[in-house]
Amino acid sequence: MVRRTDTRQRMLDTAADLFQTQGYHATGLTQLTTAGGAPKGSLYFHFPGGKEQLAAEAVQLSSERTGALLAAILDDAPDPATGVNRAVDALAGFLTGSDFQRGCPLATVALDAAGASEPIRAACADGYASWHGVLSGYFATQGLSAERADELATVVLASIEGGLLLARTRRDLAPLRAVAAHLHTTLEREFS
Repeated sequence: MVRRTDTRQRMLDTAADLFQTQGYHATGLTQLTTAGGAPKGSLYFHFPGGKEQLAAEAVQLSSERTGALLAAILDDAPDPATGVNRAVDALAGFLTGSDFQRGCPLATVALDAAGASEPIRAACADGYASWHGVLSGYFATQGLSAERADELATVVLASIEGGLLLARTRRDLAPLRAVAAHLHTTLEREFS
């Protein structure tokens, strides 16, 4: 017997994947329930706010998973430049492993639906803020002032996001690799 929470989690996992690859508007309710192996009525049972609630929660789930991965990579790195390089390598691997379908787990939804939905916008903003916090906190532990760590985290996050978008659009890792090389040099200088 499938427990209620198993169905709900499957639907969240499926939604996170579909929204990341297709966007919010291109992903239909039937596709969400079919791919999640759930009866159609279960969407509103588990997510009374419908597709919008499911999207906001899927964005939150994706954000938490990516934030945990980022924190683990940085914590394991010998220095900030290497840590950010390894994070970019992981993201590049997800991108190429999905035939350039899975870039940032938030960007597709943010660009597609955040302007029209406050819950989705808030979930995307919270996700980006959490990743920014991971970077900023890490840079502060490496000796930067809180203000400088915050500024650098913004530059790193925005650079990687832009690199991912260009790489996905071009179906070529060159933009992401260029961003990684520039960040590596910048971080080596910053922490020397």
